Amino acid sequence: MKGIPLDKLTAHLDHLLRAPALKDYDDAFNGLQCQNRSGRVTKIAAAVDASEFTINAAIRAKADLLLVHHGLFWSKPRPWTGRHFRKLRALVEGNLAVYASHLPLDAHPKLGNNILIARGLGLTRLEPFLEHHGAPIGWRGRLTRPMSAEELAARICRVVRVDGALKTLPFGPARLRTVGVCSGGAGSELKTAASAGVDAYLTGEGGHAEFGDAEELGVTVFFAGHYATETFGVRALAEHVARKFRLAWTFVDHPSGL
Repeated sequence: MKGIPLDKLTAHLDHLLRAPALKDYDDAFNGLQCQNRSGRVTKIAAAVDASEFTINAAIRAKADLLLVHHGLFWSKPRPWTGRHFRKLRALVEGNLAVYASHLPLDAHPKLGNNILIARGLGLTRLEPFLEHHGAPIGWRGRLTRPMSAEELAARICRVVRVDGALKTLPFGPARLRTVGVCSGGAGSELKTAASAGVDAYLTGEGGHAEFGDAEELGVTVFFAGHYATETFGVRALAEHVARKFRLAWTFVDHPSGL
């Protein structure tokens, strides 16, 4: 069987993503979450979520490694019954390994969701932004020219390919200059973002409380979708690994609209 040993590829990912150096949520697990039967990788699939849909799609694509942002484990151990058993059975029978990288992939300075969005928006003077347990996970920078909220919203839609309507809270200055980026469900970090002095804050989703915070703090907030803002990292990671080890790869797109 051709391909690369799974443990060799996993070791490269562990080193690249510096997973042990960045603390994640308590019950999240970064790294190899499920090995495959063959112990080798011939084709990679990438997806935002390790869901039943993406697992089966990766198997149909004849992948033997699935790289994901949201992995299989987010809570304390639970019985492998019902839908959890279906996933496990599909992984074992389909010879599919799963490797997950959550906050380490958000924060990565080259392949991360946030740096790729920031660069896609054309931000300059980029610097780390928003600390989580002592380590920054987002990025902030300056627009090359001041923009209105409408202009920046149009650029975000082009870069992020927003899945649904872009939600905007236009409470910042009339001309926006500084932008902070933190993908996914980081709406709750708005007050921290405002304290960092940004005019605008781009994230995936937020709650009702963020309306009042944005209005009172004078920050324009863009909610571009949790899923849409987190497709960048897994695609870049899969492309990097496939190029390094000369493997084929595919992206399993399964948008939530959220």
